[in-house]
Amino acid sequence: MRVLEFHIVPAGVEGIRLQDYAPKIFNSISSYQGMKKAIKRKKVYVDGEPAPTGLWVKEGQRIELYDLELSPAKVFEMDLEVIYEDEHIAVINKPSGVSVSGNLFRTIQNMLPHNLKDSSYQDALPVFRPVHRLDNPTSGLLLIAKTSQAIGALGAQFENRIIKKRYAAVVIGDLPEKGRIDKEVDGKEAISTYQVIKRVPSIRNKYLCLVHLFPETGRTHQLRIHMAELGTPILGDKLYGTEGEILQKKGLFLCAAGLYFEHPFTNEKMDLFIDPPYKFGRFMEMEEKRYIKYDPTIEK
Repeated sequence: MRVLEFHIVPAGVEGIRLQDYAPKIFNSISSYQGMKKAIKRKKVYVDGEPAPTGLWVKEGQRIELYDLELSPAKVFEMDLEVIYEDEHIAVINKPSGVSVSGNLFRTIQNMLPHNLKDSSYQDALPVFRPVHRLDNPTSGLLLIAKTSQAIGALGAQFENRIIKKRYAAVVIGDLPEKGRIDKEVDGKEAISTYQVIKRVPSIRNKYLCLVHLFPETGRTHQLRIHMAELGTPILGDKLYGTEGEILQKKGLFLCAAGLYFEHPFTNEKMDLFIDPPYKFGRFMEMEEKRYIKYDPTIEK
């Protein structure tokens, strides 16, 4: 167990509970929700003892933030595409079919030491940390923190909705050119917008659309649920797609293709993007050719 940061409460601090005070003093976790989770997981100690969220802060107390995440027992040596890297952060292109973390050996978390360089900064993390999640079948840009400062600053950006994501997806069916979906997910506010980039006719599905999706909130499976509720599920979605429309061994046609954020150290505006996987365009092209070839109403 390693102390990431510590703080001695100065004179004049009174009438505030730990859960409200701690986010103001630590760089590693600067959001109130994140700090509540850290305290409940016994990552925050006061005067050498795990502290409850309701503890009243007093002058002279030593507050410590611990990193309880242990280094992976083994490193999974699989090459990843590194889109950007410096001393504080990295952005990798996550392949589909690989979980970000978890109990399995083959995870992005265990692949990072093989692909990224250690930070030379004093607050370097012992384990590289993805600061958000991508579903196992989703590919695309994944933001990684390499220092404590990066974790704190990026966490605050997520909480304040400064970080913006753009996804590319192929959906089954037709859509207006653009739209906004405001429907709760698991009883919580969930807002997404979309823009159609290309549509092609399909014998099996009538239409397929390549769309850009912009989640304004970050609920679990939000985009997949919203597209399904519109009657245009994402191609290859085994959870929310239409039965009989799941393609065998082709995966989910959803990719995190764009990522905007402010650099946690330099405050530089970072606007990174990648092309969606080749299979997106290729599948739509083949569907259109098949439609032209077999539709009896089209003159050959």
